[in-house]
Amino acid sequence: MARRSASAATGTGQPDTGTTASAPTYAKVKPPGSRASYVQDVLRSEILSGAMPPGTPILQDKVAERLGVSITPVREALRNLESVGLVVYEPNFGAKVAELAAGEMEELYLLRAAVEGLAARLAATSISPAEVQRLHEIHGELRTALDAGDPSRMAAASRQFHAQIARAGGRSIIARHLQWIWESHPIPIEQSVWSNPKVAAQAVDSNARLLALLEVGDAEGAENHMVQQVRLAASARLATMHSREEKSGA
Repeated sequence: MARRSASAATGTGQPDTGTTASAPTYAKVKPPGSRASYVQDVLRSEILSGAMPPGTPILQDKVAERLGVSITPVREALRNLESVGLVVYEPNFGAKVAELAAGEMEELYLLRAAVEGLAARLAATSISPAEVQRLHEIHGELRTALDAGDPSRMAAASRQFHAQIARAGGRSIIARHLQWIWESHPIPIEQSVWSNPKVAAQAVDSNARLLALLEVGDAEGAENHMVQQVRLAASARLATMHSREEKSGA
């Protein structure tokens, strides 16, 4: 079957998932050899970008139609996404983008605080001058995105900043585990600290202080600061979730 472009399938240039999801991201994904892999990459990109927020129903026939494939590769893609925690199935309902309950959210951020705190401690003892310079460059990009009021760019720069810390000194195991945590539990932009200008400015300043601690080799200070930073991010996300729930229940 010939593969049609995703936007052409709807005639509007927007993805048709049966929801009012934001602008699509699948156009950036190049079709690989396998149709199931193609569908998986498209959906994964949409989920991680927030184009398909947590709780969004994933209608298999709609996905197949807009991506120009049959139902079979869609089902295979959804099973693969379920195996990494991005999609869940509910009886008599079907597939939807995974979303965390408040208790699960707390558990996730406790895990992140432990892993990212350890990453910061180890980085402070082994980071090279070149890696410090790279962190300064990324932080400059983060501040530029803040000045431009661009939450998506801020989120991307912040992720790059923290990934660089995790890799400092040539460490790879922590970096891989942290990447898995981030990708398995993506944060929609509207639930992140970057969606609130005041909180975003505080987060950028917080990263600057963290960088200063790494630069002077303060392992304990860097770990404590990172843990506090993750806790503040958790508080901001939970507050946003509660506000959304109150509005939807009004």
